[in-house]
Amino acid sequence: MTRHYVLDAWAILALLQQEDPAATRVRQCLEEALANKTLLSISIINLGEVTYRIGKVKGEDAAWETLQQLRQLPLTVLQATEEAVLAAVTFKIRYAISYADAFAAAAAYTHKAVLMTGDPELFHLSHEVKIEALSRSDKSSR
Repeated sequence: MTRHYVLDAWAILALLQQEDPAATRVRQCLEEALANKTLLSISIINLGEVTYRIGKVKGEDAAWETLQQLRQLPLTVLQATEEAVLAAVTFKIRYAISYADAFAAAAAYTHKAVLMTGDPELFHLSHEVKIEALSRSDKSSR
């Protein structure tokens, strides 16, 4: 059985910013996905979060360029269907998490996947969602 991971914005930003050890782990999963050993997904909401965060720091052109680069990775983009939105709403109602984080949690839960994140806000959901906790040596915030 192929292992399925859902990456949140934290995981992708750690990769883009080369923040180890998280970036190394995400790269390892990308290599496994290329070899069809792992399935990787990201919610379109979290992909949008990555894009706007890059845009805020590096400008719009860099944001769109980064988005195009991310679309080349072996990542399945999960759409914000009505089912996905309502699943995210359920997590948002139950927990003090951001709306984007609710989409990541709901995607992992719905797809019976492991949520790959370093966001401490999501760690307390481990009783409902399987979580692989990433870390980076630089403890500064995104």
